[in-house]
Amino acid sequence: MTATLPPLDPLLHQPARTQLVAYLSGRGEATFSELKRVLGVTDGNLGAHLAKLVEAGYLVTGEATAGSRAQTVYSLSAAGRIALAEYVTRLAALMALSTSGETAAEPDLAADGQP
Repeated sequence: MTATLPPLDPLLHQPARTQLVAYLSGRGEATFSELKRVLGVTDGNLGAHLAKLVEAGYLVTGEATAGSRAQTVYSLSAAGRIALAEYVTRLAALMALSTSGETAAEPDLAADGQP
């Protein structure tokens, strides 16, 4: 039996970016400093990942004022939430291959990208 493997979003299929969007999905928004602390990555590494996700439209930025200091905050965009949900759905379909022995089919996604 030949399995058709569901394609995974290459932008999200990178550990730091997967963790970043999953964290923001539950947290809502976070500053650069908070993300750096939670993910345990360097400034340069985090900056590069954030830039790719913002460029792809998966993250949006805003401003938060803490005292007299303004900070950039990051949150998932609607497209980012859809991409994460689709990524999780496809990853689950891929994982099902190891337990079911059946052929994985492309997840049935509605027009809005939701399963």
